[in-house]
Amino acid sequence: MAETYNGYCVKCKEKRDFEGEIAVSKTGMKMAKGPCPVCGTTVNRILGKA
Repeated sequence: MAETYNGYCVKCKEKRDFEGEIAVSKTGMKMAKGPCPVCGTTVNRILGKA
């Protein structure tokens, strides 16, 4: 289920709203991952402990 999140795109150097899925990193942190709507680069937003 994709939801809208706000994250920083490193390539555009701006905060953007993106549609993302929640994933769990290797260290156990929840994060939203999705493509930047402008350039297509993967944008990550850390949400907190899983």
